[in-house]
Amino acid sequence: MAVGFAGCAASPPPRLDPPVAPTAFKNAVAAPTITVPDAWWQLFQDPQLDALQAQLLIGNEDVRAAVGRVDAARAALGQLRAALQPLLGVTASATRADTGTSTQNTLRADLTASWEPDLFGRLRGASNGGTARLQASEADLAALRLTAQATLVQNYLDLRAAEAQQALFERSITAYERSLALTQDRYKGGLVSVADVLQADTQLRTAQVQAVEAANTRALAEHSIAVLLGQAPSNLNLTATARLPAAPPVPALLPGSLLQRRPDVRAAERRVVAAAAQVGVADAAFFPSLTLSASAGTRASRLGSLFDGPSLVWSLGPALAQKLLDGGARSAASDQARAEAEQAASAYRKTVLLALQEVEDRLLLATQLQTQQQLQARALDAAQRLLDITQEQYRVGTVSYLNVVTAQTAVLSSERSLLDLRARQLSATNQLLKNVAGRW
Repeated sequence: MAVGFAGCAASPPPRLDPPVAPTAFKNAVAAPTITVPDAWWQLFQDPQLDALQAQLLIGNEDVRAAVGRVDAARAALGQLRAALQPLLGVTASATRADTGTSTQNTLRADLTASWEPDLFGRLRGASNGGTARLQASEADLAALRLTAQATLVQNYLDLRAAEAQQALFERSITAYERSLALTQDRYKGGLVSVADVLQADTQLRTAQVQAVEAANTRALAEHSIAVLLGQAPSNLNLTATARLPAAPPVPALLPGSLLQRRPDVRAAERRVVAAAAQVGVADAAFFPSLTLSASAGTRASRLGSLFDGPSLVWSLGPALAQKLLDGGARSAASDQARAEAEQAASAYRKTVLLALQEVEDRLLLATQLQTQQQLQARALDAAQRLLDITQEQYRVGTVSYLNVVTAQTAVLSSERSLLDLRARQLSATNQLLKNVAGRW
């Protein structure tokens, strides 16, 4: 019979090969080799950031929800594994019935046992699939934890960048106030027209507006950090430092095998395994199920004779069940399982490809932004020297105030650009650390 049913078995699931990861990423460049600690954000060397990260995993609601999903997957696996074990039960009942001619009492007590030998791997396949789903849930939890940590770092960097922008505008406001006072004195002395005063005043008010905008950006970043920590925004007040941390150098070589550590890649691979196991479960439905059962009990009309020899009954035997006609339901279930396995494989391959792209993108940004910073620093130096010359020329009356405004605007723009490049490089490094699962 088993040989006959073997003819109903479907073909094995298709081979699911992942994309081949590169030996090394093409945008990696020479840089000092550094060791990444388990708490990878410590590379930014900011004690306040370290303290916030310690609070993150305790209060973050997304992480808590992911922990609940892991617990649910673990419980589901326990149910699947329980199906492999024998079942043992006990029942007791007492009934009184009127038969029309008399009233009868029936007392009974039974001990039952049953077990389904997993002859064709259906139960083992379901258990293996449950194990893979649990592992995928654990990887999802790790991915969510990593994302939350990287998001906190990014919000913290945005907060410090906004503080630095605000400090820059406040310095500019101080300089513009001096320029306005100088222009007003020269206007009172009849050396310049009122147009110079209006230009100086406009420049000052514009910088004041930009300072308020930077303060708003800083407040919004602080609110985001509070929610990440599971706190109300009004309960978090971070001390302003206006200092951006230094970006850690990218190592000389990043091997493609680092992607194997990414939790999202592991989760996608585990879902492929779970889908392949489900194919085996669906195919096992073509085979019969065998159940071994046994029971022992007593039957009596009086409690005193419930355990007498004549009251004892027992049964023992196997049961074999097989569907002969099901309208193609099992074939459809097998086809569905295969289609879902193909979907899981495609999702896995796409996850790997996106991971490769993310790392290459961040490596490119991290290296190019460093070059841009060097060039922008030179531009700032030139703009500052031009401003010094122009201000001196204005004091002696050889140029108009429009030249001063133009030079001051160039300095402010250059400083803002340099600060923006520093913030972008920190962001790129943070994202790179996240994309390689916090490890080089």
